[in-house]
Parts: sequence; C-alpha cells; structure tokens
Amino acid sequence: MPEANSVHPYAITLDVGSSLANKTGSWRTERPVYLDRMPPCNDACPAGENIQEWLAHAEEGDYEAAWRRIMVDNPFPAVMGRVCYRPCETACNRATLDEPVGINSVERFLGDEAIKQGWSVAVEAAPTGKRVLIVGAGPSGLSAAYHLARFGHEVTVRDDSPDAGGMMRYGIPSYRLPRDVVDAEIRRIADLGVRLELGRAVTDLDSELDAFDAVFLAVGAHIGRRADIPAGDSARIVDAVSMLAGLEKGERPLLGRRVAVYGGGNTAMDVARTARRLGAADAVVVYRRTRERMPAHDIEVQEALEEGVRMRWLSTIVYAGDDRVRIEKMRLDESGFPQPTGEFEELDADSVVLALGQQADLALVEDLPEVTVADGVVQVDSAMMTGRAGLFAGGDMVPGERTVTVAVGHGKQAARNIDAWLRGTAYTHPDRPELATYDRLNTWYYSDAPATVRPQLDVARRITTFDEVTAGLTAETALFEARRCLSCGNCLECDNCFGVCPDNAVIKLGPGKLYEIDLDFCKGCGLCAAECPSGAITMVRERS
Repeated sequence: MPEANSVHPYAITLDVGSSLANKTGSWRTERPVYLDRMPPCNDACPAGENIQEWLAHAEEGDYEAAWRRIMVDNPFPAVMGRVCYRPCETACNRATLDEPVGINSVERFLGDEAIKQGWSVAVEAAPTGKRVLIVGAGPSGLSAAYHLARFGHEVTVRDDSPDAGGMMRYGIPSYRLPRDVVDAEIRRIADLGVRLELGRAVTDLDSELDAFDAVFLAVGAHIGRRADIPAGDSARIVDAVSMLAGLEKGERPLLGRRVAVYGGGNTAMDVARTARRLGAADAVVVYRRTRERMPAHDIEVQEALEEGVRMRWLSTIVYAGDDRVRIEKMRLDESGFPQPTGEFEELDADSVVLALGQQADLALVEDLPEVTVADGVVQVDSAMMTGRAGLFAGGDMVPGERTVTVAVGHGKQAARNIDAWLRGTAYTHPDRPELATYDRLNTWYYSDAPATVRPQLDVARRITTFDEVTAGLTAETALFEARRCLSCGNCLECDNCFGVCPDNAVIKLGPGKLYEIDLDFCKGCGLCAAECPSGAITMVRERS
C-alpha cells in the first residue's frame, strides 16, 4: 500500500497561512491605474477655478480653506456667486443623475462668509521691482492687478470713472449685485498694495509704455451700439449702457410709464427689469428672433417674465414716435436669419431703450501701427500680447464672450503671461487631463439629493425696490450642496476599491495619500475600476 500523505492531507498543497506564496499577479493581462481626470466643472469654468478641489474643502466644513482655493484663481467669489452664468453647472455630470451641484450658490456663500469674517490674502512673493500699468478698473483689469501684485510686481490701475468696478458697478443693476459686495472685494485687492488712480484717463500709451515695464489694456465695452431707427422729433430714445451707468451715478432716467426695450441680450433684460422698478407699468422687450435664439441667458429671461416684462419675439422696431412705436413682424429663413414680412402693428411706448450690444472704446490704440484691430476688437497672441512688445490686452477689448467670468479669467491669464514676460520666460499652460465623462461614473453609489434652491424676494417686492432679489445659502445648506459633488474623475478615498478587491491587493496609504496596487497579487480582474464611483481608476494592458 502506498504511504499516507500525512504532511498535506485532503490534497492541500500549501501550508495553512501560506497563501501569500501564491502570487496571483502572474495571471494578470491588465492592471488598474489610479488617475486624475478633468472634472467637467473645472473644464467649463472661464475663470479657470479648481472647482472640485474647493468643493472638497467645503464638504469637510473647512470654508476658509475652500475660499482660499478659489482665491488662487479668482479674487471675486462673492461677485461671481451672483452674476456668473454657471457654465460649470451646465457641464456638471450630476445634472444627468438628478440636478447639477449648486456650485455658484456655494461660491457665493464662501465669498460672503469671507467678507463677514474679514478673511484676507497676502503677497508672499518677493518684490520684483517691475512696474505694470493696467488701464481699466473692471473685472479683467482688477483680476490682473490682483494676480500681478501677488507675483510681487508694483501695480497701478487707472480708470476715468470715479469708482472702480467697471461693468460690475456701472452695467449690472444693484438688485443683482449689491454695491457693498463689489466694494468689499475691490478693497481686498487694494489692500495688496495695488494703487487705484480713479477719475484719471490714459490718453498716451507711448509715454506709458516708456514709464512702465508692461501695460495691460482692460477697457470694457462701455459704448452702446446704435440703430438707425426713423423717429419723430419728440421721440425719446435712450441708450441702455448709458442709462444703467447714469442710474449708478444717481441720475434717474425719464422713461415714462410704457417702455419698449429693443434687443435680446442680458442688458436688455436688465434694462426692462430696471424700468419696472423705476415705475414703468409696462415694459416690453422687442426682439427680432425667437426665444431659443435669444442671446440672453435663460435665468435672466425667466426672472424678467416673473416680474411682468413682456416679450415680443420675431419683431423689429421700424419707427419710434412720441408715445408709440411701429414694429414689423419677422420670420426666420432657412439659415435662422430674420426676414421682414411686411406686417406691421403699433405698441404704446413713452420711450425706447436701445440694448443692441456694446463695443469697446479703441481710441487708445488707433495711433499704434503695431496693434491690429479687427471686427471691433484688439487682436492678441496666445500670450495675450498685442503686436506692440509689452502691451497686453484682455476682457471686452479682445475676441471672446463678454461676461464677468470670462473677464476675470482673462485677467488671470494676462497676469501669468505678463509675469513670465517680465522675467524673460514664457508661460506654459499645463496639459489638460482627459475629461471625466458621465459614462465613467458608477452612480449606483450616489443617493438622490435634489439641489438646494436659493430663496428669492416675492415678485411684488422685487418690482418696487432695488433690494437684492436672490438670497444666499446658510452654512448648513452650503455644506449639503457641497456634499452633492460626485468628485468626477478623481479619487475621493471612499475605500470601495479596498473593500471589493478579492486579492487584498489594494493598499491604503493613509488619509490624503490615496492607495497603491500590490502588483504581486493583483490579477487584473478590473473589479476595482468597475466599482469606483468617481471613475478614477482605469485598466491598462500589460506589455506582453
């Protein structure tokens, strides 16, 4: 008889407790790799904020750290939390699951909390001895000034207006953006040592380029476009940009009880809503295309409609009289361009406000042959420099969308390039990671959590006062909203991979240090990647 196997009975070939000797990693044909993808909110932000990172601080309740992360990129969180049109929320993956994260709401809360608590930033860079002149104290110019000051440069901002803020002050009504908020965030920039020379126009760029090491042009679009509308001798036709600026300076426009606003952009909505607050019983927006083709953002249109503003789509004003206007109905052709129909009607109107867009005052660069102007804007290179060495431009003066958020982003971008130029180098933007798309997420792990709605004044009060229409979040609702973030494309240390790995091949490195894969035991099953809620793990084929 064969001798009994007394060492390994029952066909067991490994000693008890020796499974570590069976390195299943040798079976692997692909391996998991942790990576950082680009969150869609970050990708969509014109100001270049690291939204996901500051939301992560906010969801831990560390509001000051969250605010300081915003301030790395944007010196106006309280302003932006009120007037930004939220491209980050449009791109948010959570919108596919239920509703987008209220990023804008949390940003406003953080900005307001910073003002309330008196948080400030400091210049940590050593002085460079370089002097930079910024022409224009609007969002782009002030953003550039903020970043250049933090780089250690000596910054002077000049503007011919009596107060800083540009279109934040003179173009956006106070019921959307209270002036104490604008003042507080501008004061924080001035406290960095930025010199504000207000009420002082710049007229000779040649001499300024001799006096300063670099100049950044950030003149806003303060000139309203005109339209050649036949009008009676007593017709009252007002420019929207001038009207809003005059109101800020204490001038009350004489609009009458019935106001027609000609245009379809955000300024048209602001003017119509302002007219209601000034006592107009009827404010009607006349626009030659349909609502779907209207350049005004949906939220602006909706709030105007709530306040009783009427809309006349597919219409154009052909004559303005002293107490009425004649409009012609339009139709859209195959290309979407409006065409006249020959059908006319009249609307009662004591005044017409032209809100047909704005353009920048380019008189400063007219005598500089090296500077190219095309289509009403200054042409710049990838470093935001004009054809004149040391002369940069941004904001409404250059091609691009004209919003506060875009202007703030231009200011940051210009500051980085100016700083590099002054140091004799070139700024190189880091490579953009792969986008974290919704299909890469495992949304089974996320519970339903409807977005927090910011409270608003009731309509009756809105149309009789310039008080702020939309209120902010509380600390509790801001925390809830921040925690709705899905952390798209980046590890949130949920331990899913650690828990589901059948080979115990995922090693925890400690809080904030993420994980690593023990390749001796990982057999490449892909379970960790499949179960990662945020899509932060990918499988890579092994080399044969």
